Amino acid sequence: MSEKGFEFRPGKFEQSENGINMNYIKPQRLKEGDTVAIVSPSWGGPSVFPAVYEHGLKVLLAWGLNIKEFPTARMDAAFLRNNPRIRAQDINDAFADTEVKAIFASIGGDDSVRILPFLDKKIIASNPKILMGYSDTSTLHVFANLQGLASFYGPSIMAGFSQMNNLPVSFKNHVREMLFEPKEYYEYKPYQTYCDGYPDWANKENLGKVNPMKADDGWHWLQGKATVQGELFGGCIEVFEMMKATEFWPAQEFWKDKIFFLETSEEKPSIHYIDHVLRNYGMLGVYDTISGFIFSRARDYSDEEKKELEEKIASIIANEFGKPDLSIIANFDVGHTDPQVVLPLGVKAEIDCETKKIRLVESWLQ
Repeated sequence: MSEKGFEFRPGKFEQSENGINMNYIKPQRLKEGDTVAIVSPSWGGPSVFPAVYEHGLKVLLAWGLNIKEFPTARMDAAFLRNNPRIRAQDINDAFADTEVKAIFASIGGDDSVRILPFLDKKIIASNPKILMGYSDTSTLHVFANLQGLASFYGPSIMAGFSQMNNLPVSFKNHVREMLFEPKEYYEYKPYQTYCDGYPDWANKENLGKVNPMKADDGWHWLQGKATVQGELFGGCIEVFEMMKATEFWPAQEFWKDKIFFLETSEEKPSIHYIDHVLRNYGMLGVYDTISGFIFSRARDYSDEEKKELEEKIASIIANEFGKPDLSIIANFDVGHTDPQVVLPLGVKAEIDCETKKIRLVESWLQ
């Protein structure tokens, strides 16, 4: 079955009493000695700030992993922007490479949507492996998900891994566990502190550092009373806007029973922009079919702006689109604030509004 890029291969497309389910293929867990690929599918950040990039690689090396840099990893940023086909070729080659067990994005950017026409569905679908990144890597996560593969929304080499040793140790432990130590059950915990971004990378004294940490009051449970389950799916709100109405956007039936998450980028989209986007999802019928909705801790928002945003989210979904019982959690640690959690797309999760817990209820790796 194929519609608007909705091609299920090799995952199994099933019809159940509750609707359409996708049996996603999970990649193999990492172990010491494994080889991981580094690619730059969007911005050529390593060519601009090589020290930041190399600092991030040290974490993978300390975990006993071997690094295989594909040509785009350090390629000139201007050249990469002008050559989306070359960026796509690295993705195809990394998936096809039998030596490679995981693929990490060096960093995000703003135009990975242009590589999608050049990605090879057959190669990617036939070679499940860990794909890790966030922000503009959202495009690749959607592509992989539509081929029936689970993928991992989490830190990139330059933004997350490079700063890992200056963030709470629980962050490093969490990321390693998600890559090396899958379980049949996992309960997420909110971090107690967070930061919005990093000091100027052009200043060598800032290598690996983060902006001042702030106290965090945890997740905000906006509405919902039930316990619901669904496969995780989501990404960066602005990146998704570039994908809509293309052949690479999910068809309507894809959204059935998903736990859908959105996160905002370092561009700090306005509340006015976000409410337009949320209405668009309502008009697409997304709130009618998903089982839960999660919104990130919005980067660079003040406490007052976060409160206004959360009121807007609840008002649009509950009042404008008639879904006052849909489980909604905001201020969630995913995406562009640090530390972030790793969310495996395509893996079944559970939201328990009574106990205020969010869990994975199946293994995310083989």
